[in-house]
Amino acid sequence: MFDKILVANRGEIALRIIRAAREMGIGTVAVHSTADADAMHVRMADESVCIGPPSAAQSYLSFPAIISACEVTGAQAIHPGYGFLSENSSFVQIVEDHEIVFIGPKADHIRVMGDKITAKETMRALGVPCVPGSEGGVPDLEAARASAADIGYPVIVKATAGGGGRGMKLARTAEDLESAFQTARSEAKAAFGNDEVYLEKYLGTPRHIEVQVFGDGRGRAVHLGERDCSLQRRHQKVLEEAPGPTITPEERAEIGRICADAVARIDYIGAGTIEFLYENGQFYFIEMNTRLQVEHPVTEAVFGVDLVREQIRVAAGLPMEFEQADLAIRGHAIEVRINAEKLPSFSPSPGRITQYHAPGGLGVRMDSALYDGYRIPPYYDSLIGKLIVHGRDRPEALARLSRALGELIVDGVDTTVPLFHALLQESAVQTGDYNIHWLENWLETNLA
Repeated sequence: MFDKILVANRGEIALRIIRAAREMGIGTVAVHSTADADAMHVRMADESVCIGPPSAAQSYLSFPAIISACEVTGAQAIHPGYGFLSENSSFVQIVEDHEIVFIGPKADHIRVMGDKITAKETMRALGVPCVPGSEGGVPDLEAARASAADIGYPVIVKATAGGGGRGMKLARTAEDLESAFQTARSEAKAAFGNDEVYLEKYLGTPRHIEVQVFGDGRGRAVHLGERDCSLQRRHQKVLEEAPGPTITPEERAEIGRICADAVARIDYIGAGTIEFLYENGQFYFIEMNTRLQVEHPVTEAVFGVDLVREQIRVAAGLPMEFEQADLAIRGHAIEVRINAEKLPSFSPSPGRITQYHAPGGLGVRMDSALYDGYRIPPYYDSLIGKLIVHGRDRPEALARLSRALGELIVDGVDTTVPLFHALLQESAVQTGDYNIHWLENWLETNLA
């Protein structure tokens, strides 16, 4: 086991990793920009190293700064959390070249799954159901028209290196395709430096279902059920829950088996999430995230496992502490992402926290790096906390979420807490009867 690990992240996920390491008796090193000198993850770690100015490109995304921090402190491994460098295969390769352990998948797995076309081809070969689409990228408009005719309208044009909804455009008819194709390519070039796009069949009212998988890197893998992440705004998840309210036990077992078998066959190591669109009882693969997800706590709640602890263990060469037969769902869990944003524009709301009180009680978990007097910097993501609740069933989890939101106090900045108070009053949320478009439509009507 490692004596010391470096946490290459900030905010609540850095605290999450530090806590898991401390329970395992492992020392921790926090890295931080000058803007995060007073951040909670810096205060809680055993050691800290300033790695640059506020700009993420010069600090949290700087390969040399993070490698140097490892060498200076003697950290034997790096946990990347999510975001930043967590899915950067070039960084992972450099970490491995410096004989430092990367707590996550191998560079090759990240590289393959980071390209959506290659990922789809790989998953199809492994028996994972995929959305009908083009065979690889489409180089020009003529090829796009031919591919769309084969697939059938509506189609969606997607950047191969895309993410977060960028480089994605819908073409409902043949007349829409030229504009969608050109716009998607332009956005992809600007956002990712790669203008290659591909086409997929557009599903009208799907849910977003993702399956949590975990491998030991030696051909053994398990699944830990699914999460429903269908409540989204601009392709960004807002609320996640486990298990999915519309997934049957038979569907869960089958898609879970398919996903676990797929990652076992490629000797995948650590945590990963295979994401699907789900419509009319069918699953369609869209991408694989080769990292810990923001919403991993809901899976931890219903299965009673510590995914970060397991990540550290398998990275150190130890076997997984559980097998598939050991994993059973207990109750229902829901997570809401609380951002420092002003409604209804959802514009960032950085500033000083004048009062902070986290909710508590049975089945309540608050993952946050806030404290009284903390100043939220304007340079990073607006996520300031994740409120996770667990109950015996979905109605109890919803009631617990409502109660916990009422206890939460975050003064000094605007937050998205009022959004969740409003959503909990909606019958669609109460019953789980929603799809990936529901929240956008609701926002247009209720927060315009």
